[in-house]
Amino acid sequence: MSAAKLADCVDDKTACICYFGGDPTPQLPHAIATSRIALEQAYGRILRICWETNGSMSLPLLKQMARLSMKSGGCIKFDLKAWSKELHIALTGVSNERTLENFRYLATLRFQRQNPPFLIASTLLVPGYIDVEEVRSLAKFIASLGQDIPYALLAFHPHFYMSDLPTTSRQQALACLKTAEEQGLTNVRLGNLHLLME
Repeated sequence: MSAAKLADCVDDKTACICYFGGDPTPQLPHAIATSRIALEQAYGRILRICWETNGSMSLPLLKQMARLSMKSGGCIKFDLKAWSKELHIALTGVSNERTLENFRYLATLRFQRQNPPFLIASTLLVPGYIDVEEVRSLAKFIASLGQDIPYALLAFHPHFYMSDLPTTSRQQALACLKTAEEQGLTNVRLGNLHLLME
């Protein structure tokens, strides 16, 4: 489907286009083109462009994403999977260097619009992998860029390649939440609370 045809699917009841659920990075040129056309067609009304991503895209594409989200009132949510480079490679197959560099770049733009938040972070609390130490390092990194950057700690549910792991325990989630707050972050929350094990 062409970008123009896809943009035509956006009607006057649509207030947000969110690219997620499978990282949008492989289709970014198409998503960016679609977003531009949709915004032109929605001129004069609210249509936010939002992204949920692992942050591995090239800087030129990230800058285009940022302009679209900033202009439309949308946000960019980075899934910061791990602080440790080795652990990130074990979980994803790639380094987290570009992700951290891209997050750092977006943090410099967040003052252009603070409400609603432009930049958001999240981390999936994978038992046996993402523990208090990983969250401490990630939260310290985020806080060094902005203590008010929203950070969501998400409960893990066993699925796909990781179906042999348990669900995140309430104890682990609360310990990670406390640790993130201790690093100076002022907007931390637990997500997927219904998944937490006692």
